Amino acid sequence: MEGAGHRRAAVVTGAASGIGRAIAERLEDDGLDVLAVDLDPAPDGPGVGYAADLTTREGNRGAIDEALERFARLDVIVANAGVQHVAPISEFPEDHWEAMIALLLTSPFLLARYGWEALGAAGDGRFVAIASAHALAASPFKSAYVAAKHGVLGLVKTLALEGAERGILATAVCPGFVRTPLVEAQLADQAKARGIPEERVLEDVILEPHAVKRLLEPEEVAGTVSFLVGPGGRGFTGVPVTMDLGWTAH
Repeated sequence: MEGAGHRRAAVVTGAASGIGRAIAERLEDDGLDVLAVDLDPAPDGPGVGYAADLTTREGNRGAIDEALERFARLDVIVANAGVQHVAPISEFPEDHWEAMIALLLTSPFLLARYGWEALGAAGDGRFVAIASAHALAASPFKSAYVAAKHGVLGLVKTLALEGAERGILATAVCPGFVRTPLVEAQLADQAKARGIPEERVLEDVILEPHAVKRLLEPEEVAGTVSFLVGPGGRGFTGVPVTMDLGWTAH
């Protein structure tokens, strides 16, 4: 891309907290310019904050356009922004379904679509979707989340095939449960859906599928993303990169 700077540039969504913040911090430490996109960006960094509603076409296009205007290039897109809702299918609100599909599945598609030419121009473009072990396995009461994450894995496989000749690699990072506000917020909803005390949810529900009984840390996921978008990640495309502490080994 003419006029592009020497530093690689990345867009990271959902960058105000949790996994997204850890990824933005790690990529910045790795020497990348980072546009840290969130509905409500963190005022204390990392990266350059950018406010966007990623459930809209305008929000996704605006994030890509802002990165290109600010950095004059785009090498990495990390589609991370997420939300969760826990409810039985018979009670799952239709509005929640539509909003979750928009954020978890349509936003990654739009980011790829709007950023595709720039990733190709970079010569070594990387697209990383933060999927979930739920891209490979299901849990009850999470119909929208599981459906969207399965869809994201299909999207990544397609992007890998389309991007191969242009030097664009696409992967889906599939962690188990991570210590984030998103997971912590599930405790009350899971207790209600399952009819158990909230204090039992972490051990009996959240950690139950993990062979190793602990939560992952956001920094661990960020380390995997750092590897995938760096020189060591050149052999990975079109695949789930699973870090689920043994969940899908069952």
